[in-house]
Amino acid sequence: MTTGTPTDGATGDKAAAPQQDGSEANGTAAAGSVASVDPRLLVRERGFAGYLDDLTRRLRTGELGSLPVIVGLIVIGLVFQLQDSAFLSANNLSNLFVQSAGTGLIAVGIVFVLLLGEIDLSVGSVSGMSAAVLAVLNINQGMNEVLAVILAILVGMAAGALHGFFFAKVGVPAFVVTLAGLLGWNGLMLQILGPSGTINLDDDGVVAQLTNHYFADKIWAIALATVCVLAFLGFSLLDARRRKAADVPSRPLSEIVLRTVVVAIPAYAAALVFNSYKGLPLAVVIFVGVILLGDFVLRRTTYGRQVFAVGGSSEAAARAGISVPMIRITVYAIAGTMAAVGGLFFASQINAANQSSGAGSLLMNCIAAAVIGGTSLFGGRGKTWSALLGALVIQSINSGMALLGTGSAVRDMITGAVLLAAVVIDSISRRTQKTAGRA
Repeated sequence: MTTGTPTDGATGDKAAAPQQDGSEANGTAAAGSVASVDPRLLVRERGFAGYLDDLTRRLRTGELGSLPVIVGLIVIGLVFQLQDSAFLSANNLSNLFVQSAGTGLIAVGIVFVLLLGEIDLSVGSVSGMSAAVLAVLNINQGMNEVLAVILAILVGMAAGALHGFFFAKVGVPAFVVTLAGLLGWNGLMLQILGPSGTINLDDDGVVAQLTNHYFADKIWAIALATVCVLAFLGFSLLDARRRKAADVPSRPLSEIVLRTVVVAIPAYAAALVFNSYKGLPLAVVIFVGVILLGDFVLRRTTYGRQVFAVGGSSEAAARAGISVPMIRITVYAIAGTMAAVGGLFFASQINAANQSSGAGSLLMNCIAAAVIGGTSLFGGRGKTWSALLGALVIQSINSGMALLGTGSAVRDMITGAVLLAAVVIDSISRRTQKTAGRA
């Protein structure tokens, strides 16, 4: 076993290679068995028929990836568009992306926690507390807003690290620690806000611009789409080069180009939508930037591989030399940081911090976004793009219901049903993979 090799599954006696983003580890012949060529390595040599067979095999063995949520987004879009033609308008879609940013940013931190097979119930309260800290420091105390923003984010990070310490070092279950955080940080937020309960932010301040600033020049939206496409192409080429250098199967250039085109279509379609309204929203730039950074950390760094390893089997990870407590503490610190950032985005939407900050269905929506987007509740499988997809699903439901004038009760019931469906699909997928010997 090599250090940092991820595992897949919450328990198990041996480490197995992760199945991230549809990638697969090369099988090794069992002792005493006849060596044979893994048919999956022959996929690219068979052309289109090979890929079709590979897709069929993936579906049959439960390797669904992001397919269910993408299909779900398409169905949601078609249903609401048939009910109200304004749903797919540039105005509504642009606002949908902006309103998804706060939930999605918090969900990015939840993705890291779920990869460990754990949960964080405190992110809603941490987000509200951080917004309250910002408001008090900037408005009541007159501190420079940028410095107040930094301190508010650091407060969220410290809260998350404290949760991780009690979980990793003291041994208190994460559920109990973060439940205590949910209650405690919410109480501290109310104490910070004081008797008034509401502190309005500067209309022209940095935080206010997070969800209200748009880059009107059309080149900005096109530039962001181009950066995303080129980043995907660059990492794909780099991965192919490294595989060739290691003398292992790699994607041919034709496949890389085809995959890049598939990524480019929605990227430039989104740019067209933004340019048809007010331009590229600053909130989307920050949200996509955080997702790209998180994806790089998880997929391209030793730390990311260690997170997957601990999520797959903490015992196996410890035997491989990974500092399990350090991973757990830092992951919860990341969750606290992202909760604080998301809290600033929600404060930006209402341009205030008040007693309802971080309350209501925010916590459930953030967890649901990560799970609906494809991150497993059982640990060891997921990606930061899950936060984007899941947040879009939830906000699409909210937006569609608002257009139809449907009450929040029905909206919550539908969101709950979608969350249950996502967990059921995840459970069935894991069971199918185990039956097929892929988990």
